[in-house]
Amino acid sequence: MKTILYKLFEHQYLGRDEARIILQNIAEGKYNDAQVASLITVFLMRNISVEELCGFRDALLDMRVPVDLSEFAPIDIVGTGGDGKNTFNISTASCFTVAGAGFPVVKHGNYGATSVSGASNVMEQHGVKFTTDINQLRRSMEKCNIAYLHAPLFNPALKAVAPIRKALGVRTFFNMLGPLVNPVLPSYQLLGVYNLPLLRLYTYTYQESKTKFAVVHSLDGYDEISLTGEFKVATSENEKIYTPESLGFARCKEEDLDGGDTPEAAARIFDDIMNNRGTEPQKNAVIVNSAFAIHVIHPEKQIEECIALSRESLDSGRALATLKKFIELNNNNSSLN
Repeated sequence: MKTILYKLFEHQYLGRDEARIILQNIAEGKYNDAQVASLITVFLMRNISVEELCGFRDALLDMRVPVDLSEFAPIDIVGTGGDGKNTFNISTASCFTVAGAGFPVVKHGNYGATSVSGASNVMEQHGVKFTTDINQLRRSMEKCNIAYLHAPLFNPALKAVAPIRKALGVRTFFNMLGPLVNPVLPSYQLLGVYNLPLLRLYTYTYQESKTKFAVVHSLDGYDEISLTGEFKVATSENEKIYTPESLGFARCKEEDLDGGDTPEAAARIFDDIMNNRGTEPQKNAVIVNSAFAIHVIHPEKQIEECIALSRESLDSGRALATLKKFIELNNNNSSLN
Protein backbone atom coordinates (compact mmCIF):
# COMPACT_ATOMS: atom_id res chain seq x y z
CA MET A 1 0.00 0.00 0.00
CA LYS A 2 2.92 2.38 0.66
CA THR A 3 3.98 2.09 -2.99
CA ILE A 4 0.43 2.76 -4.15
CA LEU A 5 0.07 5.79 -1.89
CA TYR A 6 3.38 7.29 -3.02
CA LYS A 7 2.29 6.81 -6.63
CA LEU A 8 -0.98 8.61 -5.97
CA PHE A 9 0.71 11.37 -3.96
CA GLU A 10 2.85 12.02 -7.05
CA HIS A 11 -0.34 12.70 -9.03
CA GLN A 12 -0.23 9.46 -10.99
CA TYR A 13 -3.35 7.49 -11.87
CA LEU A 14 -4.21 3.83 -11.34
CA GLY A 15 -4.91 1.49 -14.24
CA ARG A 16 -8.22 -0.36 -14.34
CA ASP A 17 -6.68 -3.68 -13.26
CA GLU A 18 -4.61 -2.02 -10.56
CA ALA A 19 -7.70 -0.34 -9.12
CA ARG A 20 -9.60 -3.64 -9.15
CA ILE A 21 -6.85 -5.45 -7.21
CA ILE A 22 -6.57 -2.64 -4.64
CA LEU A 23 -10.27 -2.78 -3.83
CA GLN A 24 -10.18 -6.57 -3.59
CA ASN A 25 -7.34 -6.22 -1.08
CA ILE A 26 -9.35 -3.69 0.94
CA ALA A 27 -12.25 -6.13 1.11
CA GLU A 28 -9.91 -8.89 2.28
CA GLY A 29 -8.56 -6.69 5.09
CA LYS A 30 -5.02 -6.50 3.71
CA TYR A 31 -4.67 -2.78 4.54
CA ASN A 32 -5.15 -1.07 7.89
CA ASP A 33 -7.74 1.65 8.50
CA ALA A 34 -5.22 4.49 8.29
CA GLN A 35 -4.00 3.29 4.89
CA VAL A 36 -7.54 2.99 3.56
CA ALA A 37 -8.39 6.44 4.90
CA SER A 38 -5.32 7.84 3.15
CA LEU A 39 -6.35 6.21 -0.11
CA ILE A 40 -9.85 7.67 0.22
CA THR A 41 -8.37 11.11 0.92
CA VAL A 42 -6.44 11.09 -2.36
CA PHE A 43 -9.72 10.93 -4.27
CA LEU A 44 -11.07 13.87 -2.29
CA MET A 45 -8.15 15.94 -3.55
CA ARG A 46 -8.44 15.07 -7.23
CA ASN A 47 -11.04 13.67 -9.62
CA ILE A 48 -11.25 9.92 -10.09
CA SER A 49 -10.58 8.72 -13.66
CA VAL A 50 -12.91 6.55 -15.74
CA GLU A 51 -10.32 3.74 -15.60
CA GLU A 52 -10.08 3.94 -11.82
CA LEU A 53 -13.83 4.05 -11.36
CA CYS A 54 -14.34 1.10 -13.72
CA GLY A 55 -11.62 -0.89 -11.94
CA PHE A 56 -13.15 -0.30 -8.51
CA ARG A 57 -16.57 -1.20 -9.93
CA ASP A 58 -15.18 -4.40 -11.49
CA ALA A 59 -13.87 -5.49 -8.08
CA LEU A 60 -17.17 -4.87 -6.31
CA LEU A 61 -19.18 -6.65 -8.99
CA ASP A 62 -16.76 -9.60 -8.96
CA MET A 63 -17.23 -9.96 -5.20
CA ARG A 64 -20.94 -9.21 -5.03
CA VAL A 65 -23.66 -11.59 -3.92
CA PRO A 66 -25.38 -11.94 -7.32
CA VAL A 67 -29.14 -11.47 -7.58
CA ASP A 68 -30.96 -12.36 -10.78
CA LEU A 69 -34.12 -10.33 -11.15
CA SER A 70 -33.55 -9.66 -14.83
CA GLU A 71 -37.02 -10.91 -15.80
CA PHE A 72 -38.46 -7.72 -14.26
CA ALA A 73 -36.18 -5.33 -16.21
CA PRO A 74 -36.14 -2.98 -13.20
CA ILE A 75 -34.91 0.57 -12.67
CA ASP A 76 -32.83 1.91 -9.77
CA ILE A 77 -33.12 5.55 -8.67
CA VAL A 78 -30.14 6.71 -6.68
CA GLY A 79 -27.93 9.67 -5.83
CA THR A 80 -24.21 9.65 -5.13
CA GLY A 81 -24.72 11.55 -1.88
CA GLY A 82 -22.03 13.93 -0.75
CA ASP A 83 -23.73 17.13 -1.86
CA GLY A 84 -23.91 18.43 1.73
CA LYS A 85 -27.55 19.46 1.33
CA ASN A 86 -29.17 17.00 3.79
CA THR A 87 -32.32 16.72 1.71
CA PHE A 88 -35.12 14.36 2.64
CA ASN A 89 -35.07 10.91 1.01
CA ILE A 90 -36.12 12.06 -2.45
CA SER A 91 -34.81 9.06 -4.40
CA THR A 92 -36.39 6.55 -2.00
CA ALA A 93 -39.77 8.30 -2.18
CA SER A 94 -39.38 8.39 -5.97
CA CYS A 95 -38.76 4.64 -6.06
CA PHE A 96 -42.12 3.94 -4.42
CA THR A 97 -43.81 6.50 -6.64
CA VAL A 98 -42.43 4.87 -9.78
CA ALA A 99 -43.35 1.40 -8.49
CA GLY A 100 -46.85 2.70 -7.70
CA ALA A 101 -47.09 3.91 -11.29
CA GLY A 102 -46.54 0.33 -12.45
CA PHE A 103 -42.81 0.18 -13.22
CA PRO A 104 -40.51 -2.42 -11.56
CA VAL A 105 -37.90 -0.95 -9.20
CA VAL A 106 -34.88 -2.50 -7.46
CA LYS A 107 -33.51 0.04 -5.00
CA HIS A 108 -29.89 -0.46 -3.93
CA GLY A 109 -29.17 1.64 -0.85
CA ASN A 110 -27.22 2.12 2.34
CA TYR A 111 -27.15 4.02 5.60
CA GLY A 112 -26.42 7.73 5.32
CA ALA A 113 -22.68 8.41 5.34
CA THR A 114 -22.76 12.16 4.68
CA SER A 115 -26.41 12.87 5.55
CA VAL A 116 -28.67 12.14 8.50
CA SER A 117 -30.71 9.48 6.74
CA GLY A 118 -29.90 7.19 3.84
CA ALA A 119 -32.36 4.82 2.19
CA SER A 120 -31.49 2.03 4.64
CA ASN A 121 -32.20 4.33 7.60
CA VAL A 122 -35.69 5.01 6.26
CA MET A 123 -36.33 1.33 5.59
CA GLU A 124 -35.13 0.40 9.08
CA GLN A 125 -37.36 3.06 10.67
CA HIS A 126 -40.28 1.18 9.13
CA GLY A 127 -39.10 -2.15 10.50
CA VAL A 128 -37.94 -3.52 7.17
CA LYS A 129 -35.68 -6.54 7.56
CA PHE A 130 -32.82 -6.58 5.07
CA THR A 131 -32.29 -9.85 3.26
CA THR A 132 -30.30 -11.61 0.55
CA ASP A 133 -32.99 -14.28 0.13
CA ILE A 134 -33.72 -14.32 -3.60
CA ASN A 135 -37.15 -15.84 -3.05
CA GLN A 136 -38.12 -13.03 -0.69
CA LEU A 137 -36.78 -10.39 -3.09
CA ARG A 138 -38.62 -11.96 -6.02
CA ARG A 139 -41.83 -12.16 -3.97
CA SER A 140 -41.49 -8.46 -3.15
CA MET A 141 -41.13 -7.67 -6.86
CA GLU A 142 -44.13 -9.79 -7.79
CA LYS A 143 -46.43 -8.47 -5.05
CA CYS A 144 -45.57 -4.77 -4.99
CA ASN A 145 -43.23 -4.03 -7.90
CA ILE A 146 -40.23 -3.13 -5.72
CA ALA A 147 -37.39 -4.83 -3.86
CA TYR A 148 -34.79 -3.27 -1.57
CA LEU A 149 -31.14 -4.36 -1.48
CA HIS A 150 -29.13 -3.18 1.54
CA ALA A 151 -25.71 -2.66 -0.03
CA PRO A 152 -23.42 -4.06 2.72
CA LEU A 153 -25.21 -7.43 2.61
CA PHE A 154 -24.40 -7.79 -1.06
CA ASN A 155 -20.88 -6.47 -1.08
CA PRO A 156 -18.24 -7.31 1.50
CA ALA A 157 -16.04 -4.39 0.46
CA LEU A 158 -18.76 -1.86 1.27
CA LYS A 159 -19.27 -3.49 4.65
CA ALA A 160 -15.51 -3.50 5.32
CA VAL A 161 -15.14 0.25 4.80
CA ALA A 162 -18.41 1.38 6.40
CA PRO A 163 -16.82 2.34 9.78
CA ILE A 164 -14.06 4.31 8.02
CA ARG A 165 -16.57 6.16 5.83
CA LYS A 166 -18.69 7.00 8.85
CA ALA A 167 -15.68 8.20 10.85
CA LEU A 168 -14.49 10.42 8.01
CA GLY A 169 -17.98 11.87 7.53
CA VAL A 170 -17.18 13.25 4.08
CA ARG A 171 -18.02 12.06 0.60
CA THR A 172 -15.68 9.38 -0.76
CA PHE A 173 -15.23 7.47 -3.99
CA PHE A 174 -17.47 4.82 -2.42
CA ASN A 175 -20.32 7.32 -2.83
CA MET A 176 -19.47 7.25 -6.52
CA LEU A 177 -19.32 3.46 -6.65
CA GLY A 178 -22.61 2.71 -4.91
CA PRO A 179 -24.79 3.56 -7.91
CA LEU A 180 -22.67 1.41 -10.23
CA VAL A 181 -22.71 -1.81 -8.23
CA ASN A 182 -26.36 -2.69 -7.77
CA PRO A 183 -25.93 -6.50 -7.74
CA VAL A 184 -29.05 -6.94 -9.87
CA LEU A 185 -27.38 -4.97 -12.69
CA PRO A 186 -30.68 -3.20 -13.39
CA SER A 187 -31.76 -2.54 -16.95
CA TYR A 188 -32.36 1.14 -16.21
CA GLN A 189 -30.95 3.72 -13.85
CA LEU A 190 -31.60 7.33 -12.88
CA LEU A 191 -28.53 8.69 -11.12
CA GLY A 192 -28.10 12.04 -9.39
CA VAL A 193 -24.63 13.58 -9.04
CA TYR A 194 -23.37 16.63 -7.14
CA ASN A 195 -21.24 18.29 -9.84
CA LEU A 196 -20.77 18.49 -13.60
CA PRO A 197 -17.43 16.64 -13.78
CA LEU A 198 -19.17 13.65 -12.16
CA LEU A 199 -22.05 13.93 -14.63
CA ARG A 200 -19.57 13.55 -17.47
CA LEU A 201 -17.63 10.79 -15.68
CA TYR A 202 -20.74 8.66 -15.15
CA THR A 203 -22.00 9.32 -18.66
CA TYR A 204 -18.73 7.95 -20.06
CA THR A 205 -18.82 5.01 -17.61
CA TYR A 206 -22.43 4.09 -18.39
CA GLN A 207 -21.73 4.19 -22.10
CA GLU A 208 -19.42 1.20 -21.57
CA SER A 209 -22.33 -0.82 -20.18
CA LYS A 210 -25.73 -2.00 -21.41
CA THR A 211 -27.62 0.07 -18.84
CA LYS A 212 -30.14 2.59 -20.16
CA PHE A 213 -29.56 5.68 -18.04
CA ALA A 214 -30.03 9.32 -17.26
CA VAL A 215 -27.61 11.27 -15.07
CA VAL A 216 -29.09 14.37 -13.41
CA HIS A 217 -27.51 17.31 -11.63
CA SER A 218 -29.01 20.50 -10.25
CA LEU A 219 -26.61 23.28 -11.18
CA ASP A 220 -26.64 24.72 -7.65
CA GLY A 221 -25.05 21.53 -6.32
CA TYR A 222 -27.75 18.94 -5.60
CA ASP A 223 -27.27 15.26 -6.48
CA GLU A 224 -30.90 15.08 -7.64
CA ILE A 225 -33.44 17.29 -9.35
CA SER A 226 -34.14 19.76 -6.56
CA LEU A 227 -36.24 22.36 -8.45
CA THR A 228 -34.24 25.05 -6.63
CA GLY A 229 -32.89 26.16 -10.02
CA GLU A 230 -31.76 24.90 -13.40
CA PHE A 231 -30.75 21.26 -13.76
CA LYS A 232 -29.01 19.18 -16.40
CA VAL A 233 -30.02 15.72 -17.64
CA ALA A 234 -27.53 13.61 -19.61
CA THR A 235 -28.38 10.39 -21.48
CA SER A 236 -26.58 8.32 -24.09
CA GLU A 237 -28.36 10.46 -26.69
CA ASN A 238 -27.90 14.04 -25.47
CA GLU A 239 -27.58 16.55 -22.66
CA LYS A 240 -30.26 19.13 -21.87
CA ILE A 241 -30.72 21.89 -19.31
CA TYR A 242 -34.19 22.40 -17.86
CA THR A 243 -35.71 25.05 -15.63
CA PRO A 244 -38.45 24.19 -13.11
CA GLU A 245 -40.77 26.61 -14.87
CA SER A 246 -40.32 24.90 -18.25
CA LEU A 247 -41.91 21.78 -16.72
CA GLY A 248 -44.69 23.60 -14.89
CA PHE A 249 -43.08 23.68 -11.43
CA ALA A 250 -42.40 26.60 -9.12
CA ARG A 251 -38.85 27.05 -7.87
CA CYS A 252 -38.32 26.11 -4.25
CA LYS A 253 -35.78 27.06 -1.58
CA GLU A 254 -33.09 24.92 0.00
CA GLU A 255 -34.90 24.83 3.34
CA ASP A 256 -38.01 23.40 1.63
CA LEU A 257 -36.14 20.14 1.04
CA ASP A 258 -34.51 19.71 4.45
CA GLY A 259 -34.40 16.13 5.67
CA GLY A 260 -34.48 16.77 9.41
CA ASP A 261 -31.81 16.23 12.06
CA THR A 262 -32.52 12.63 13.08
CA PRO A 263 -33.44 9.42 11.24
CA GLU A 264 -36.80 9.52 13.04
CA ALA A 265 -37.51 13.04 11.74
CA ALA A 266 -36.46 11.98 8.23
CA ALA A 267 -38.86 9.02 8.37
CA ARG A 268 -41.72 11.33 9.41
CA ILE A 269 -41.06 13.60 6.44
CA PHE A 270 -40.94 10.56 4.16
CA ASP A 271 -44.26 9.29 5.56
CA ASP A 272 -45.93 12.67 5.14
CA ILE A 273 -44.94 12.76 1.49
CA MET A 274 -46.07 9.20 0.82
CA ASN A 275 -49.39 9.97 2.54
CA ASN A 276 -49.70 12.99 0.24
CA ARG A 277 -49.41 15.33 3.24
CA GLY A 278 -46.06 16.78 2.21
CA THR A 279 -45.50 20.38 1.20
CA GLU A 280 -45.79 21.37 -2.44
CA PRO A 281 -41.98 21.66 -2.89
CA GLN A 282 -41.46 18.21 -1.30
CA LYS A 283 -44.12 16.63 -3.49
CA ASN A 284 -42.83 18.32 -6.64
CA ALA A 285 -39.26 17.12 -6.02
CA VAL A 286 -40.49 13.52 -5.80
CA ILE A 287 -42.72 13.89 -8.85
CA VAL A 288 -40.03 15.36 -11.11
CA ASN A 289 -37.39 12.78 -10.15
CA SER A 290 -39.93 9.98 -10.62
CA ALA A 291 -40.89 11.42 -14.00
CA PHE A 292 -37.35 11.40 -15.33
CA ALA A 293 -36.97 7.81 -14.07
CA ILE A 294 -40.05 6.77 -16.05
CA HIS A 295 -38.63 8.66 -19.02
CA VAL A 296 -35.49 6.49 -18.87
CA ILE A 297 -37.69 3.40 -19.24
CA HIS A 298 -39.91 4.99 -21.89
CA PRO A 299 -37.92 7.66 -23.74
CA GLU A 300 -40.63 7.76 -26.40
CA LYS A 301 -43.00 9.36 -23.86
CA GLN A 302 -43.07 13.13 -23.51
CA ILE A 303 -41.66 14.24 -20.15
CA GLU A 304 -45.00 15.94 -19.43
CA GLU A 305 -46.73 12.54 -19.69
CA CYS A 306 -44.18 11.06 -17.29
CA ILE A 307 -44.84 13.90 -14.84
CA ALA A 308 -48.57 13.17 -15.05
CA LEU A 309 -47.98 9.46 -14.35
CA SER A 310 -45.83 10.29 -11.31
CA ARG A 311 -48.31 12.82 -9.95
CA GLU A 312 -51.15 10.35 -10.35
CA SER A 313 -49.22 7.66 -8.45
CA LEU A 314 -48.91 9.98 -5.43
CA ASP A 315 -52.34 11.62 -5.68
CA SER A 316 -54.25 8.36 -6.13
CA GLY A 317 -52.57 6.67 -3.17
CA ARG A 318 -50.99 3.97 -5.31
CA ALA A 319 -47.50 4.98 -4.18
CA LEU A 320 -48.63 4.74 -0.55
CA ALA A 321 -50.34 1.39 -1.15
CA THR A 322 -47.11 0.11 -2.71
CA LEU A 323 -45.13 1.23 0.33
CA LYS A 324 -47.59 -0.34 2.77
CA LYS A 325 -47.56 -3.64 0.87
CA PHE A 326 -43.75 -3.55 0.74
CA ILE A 327 -43.53 -3.03 4.52
CA GLU A 328 -46.06 -5.80 5.13
CA LEU A 329 -44.06 -8.23 2.97
CA ASN A 330 -40.66 -7.32 4.38
CA ASN A 331 -41.30 -7.19 8.11
CA ASN A 332 -43.76 -8.28 10.78
CA ASN A 333 -44.24 -4.96 12.57
CA SER A 334 -45.76 -2.65 10.00
CA SER A 335 -46.26 0.97 11.08
CA LEU A 336 -47.07 3.87 8.81
CA ASN A 337 -49.04 6.71 10.35
